[in-house]
Amino acid sequence: MKVKVKNGNVEQALRLFKRKITESNILFDYREKQYHEKKATRRQKKKAAAVVRERKRQDNEAKNPFGLN
Repeated sequence: MKVKVKNGNVEQALRLFKRKITESNILFDYREKQYHEKKATRRQKKKAAAVVRERKRQDNEAKNPFGLN
């Protein structure tokens, strides 16, 4: 991935580079593949994350049952 530095403005180029990296998920993919993880462990993590999301959704719904602000 390349970013041009215009008028010696390195800070702006660095911000652009960071934005491109986060939008393309390159860093996320690298961290995900850095260590081998069994499929069973991956499934357990996904299920645990889904449980947390559902619990959070139910808590929000209990606080605001009709969706009013």
